[in-house]
Amino acid sequence: MDLVKAIKEALKRAIEESEGEGILLSGGIDSGLLFCLKRELFAISVELENEGKERPYLGILEKELGTRIETVSISKEEALGAIPLLVRILRTFDPALPNDLAVYFGLRALKERGVSKVITGDGGDELFGGYSFMAQLEDLEAYQRAIVPHLSFSSKKIGEFLGLEVFHPFLSPEVIELSFMVPREEKIRQINGKIFGKWILRKILAEYLPSEFVWQNKRPIEVGSGMEILRKEIAKTISDEEFEKKKKLYGLTFLCKEHLYFYEVYLKEIGQIPPPKAHEVACPNCGAGKPQGRKHCQVCGVIT
Repeated sequence: MDLVKAIKEALKRAIEESEGEGILLSGGIDSGLLFCLKRELFAISVELENEGKERPYLGILEKELGTRIETVSISKEEALGAIPLLVRILRTFDPALPNDLAVYFGLRALKERGVSKVITGDGGDELFGGYSFMAQLEDLEAYQRAIVPHLSFSSKKIGEFLGLEVFHPFLSPEVIELSFMVPREEKIRQINGKIFGKWILRKILAEYLPSEFVWQNKRPIEVGSGMEILRKEIAKTISDEEFEKKKKLYGLTFLCKEHLYFYEVYLKEIGQIPPPKAHEVACPNCGAGKPQGRKHCQVCGVIT
C-alpha cells in the first residue's frame, strides 16, 4: 500500500465529510497540510501583538496556494483578561493554557465571521510522532495505541462554548487506522543529526509547498502565536518568596509561577477540585478524577 497516498486521500475524505467552512491555522505542518488539501477554507491565524512567529510560513501558504489568511492580533490586556473565562470553559489550571488562549481567540474570530463548522490540525502530533519525546520511546506504537482512546482537545470544548462544530480530520477512524500502519522510521527520522517528526506528513506536504515550509521546526502554539510572552507577564506578579509559600499552603506541585496563577484563578472561578467519579482514578497531584490509563490530568495538567 502507498501509505503517503492513502493518508492524503483519507484526510481529504475526512475534511469533506466534516463539511468544514473554516480552519484554525498556524504556520505548522498539521493545519498547513489540511489547508493544502482544501484551500477554499476560511483561514484564521492568531498572534499576540505582532509577537507571533508564524507570518513567514503563513506567507508561504498564501503565495503557493493562491489564497488569503487573516491574522487576528490580540493585545496582552485582552489575552490576560480572557484567562478566567477560559478556565471556566475548560475547567482546568493546566500550565499549557497559553496554547488554549490562541485557540480560543481563533475560534471566536471564526464565529464572528459567520463560520459554523471548523477543522483543526489536532491529533497530527499524537498519531505521527510530532513531539520530541516520542523519539526516545522504545515502543512508539504501543504508546500511541494507549493514548488514542483518551485523546481530547481544548478546541472541542471551546467550540461547544462558542456554538461551533469543531472537527479533527486526523482523528477520523480511517486516518487513525492508517497511522498504525506507518513504520516508526516513516514517522520519526534523523537526518544529519537532526530529528524530524511527522516524516510521512512532510512527504505529503512536499507535493504542495517548498522545503522551507516542509522542513520547519516544530513550534508549540503558544510560541508560534506569541502567547508565551504572557508567561513572563504573569511570573512578574509573583515573587519567589510568594511562590514557595503558596506551594506549601496549597500542597500541590506547581510547575511554574504561571501554574500557581492559573490555580488561583481556578479557585475563584470554579472552586474546589471535584473528586473522582466512579471508574476514575485520583490524580496524585490535585486529586481530580481521570480515566484509568491516562497519565495527563486534565485539571492540573501534571503528568504522572
